[in-house]
Parts: sequence; structure tokens; C-alpha cells
Amino acid sequence: MTVEWQIGLRGEELAVRHLEGLGFRILDRNWRAGRYELDIVAEKEGVLHVVEVKTRRAGGLTRPEEAITPAKFRALERAASLYIERYGLDMEVQFDLVAVDCFPNGDQVRYLPDAMLPCW
Repeated sequence: MTVEWQIGLRGEELAVRHLEGLGFRILDRNWRAGRYELDIVAEKEGVLHVVEVKTRRAGGLTRPEEAITPAKFRALERAASLYIERYGLDMEVQFDLVAVDCFPNGDQVRYLPDAMLPCW
């Protein structure tokens, strides 16, 4: 297991705990459909939250928030469409980001609601 993969797993675990603490119900983690993946799918107050998790080590060149590219978001939109279709869901959808910075003396987790606005 590579260091980057371990950091990614750590970030996703921290993100899940953080979201649960905010009252989210986690529906899926690392959901896949072909080449598409959703890090976290959650529900809160009747809204489906598609949550991308970005984790960076302290001292990295970019912040986690800077890692969402237009191409990445298009893939998230497609994956969310497949998820909604597969489970026959009819609810509002929101695209969120959980940014995790890993520091030697503790981690920082930030929930950014509506971080990406869909074009569907």
C-alpha cells in the first residue's frame, strides 16, 4: 500500500466521521460504476449529497480545494447520474467537498457545501 493511498484512506475515514458528526447519513463509500467513482454518497434532510474527498499532506504545493478540475467534476456528475438512475432516486442533489489537510500534530477537516454546481 503506497503512502498516497494510505493518506487518501485516512482522509476518507476522517471525512465520514466529520459528516456523521454533522448529521449526515452515509449511504455509500467508494461507489463504482465502470470507470466512475463517488467517494461518499450521503443523505441529510432529504437531500442527496455527492461528496468528493481531497486529502493533502502538510506542506503540499496545492490545497485540497484546488484539486477539483472541470473534467473531474464532469466525471462526478456522470457518476451521480448513474447512481441516481441505478437506485431510482428522486431527490435534490448537492455536490460537496471535504478537504483534509494531514499535519504531524493533527488533521484539519473542512466541509464545503455546494462546492460544485451541476449543469444538468
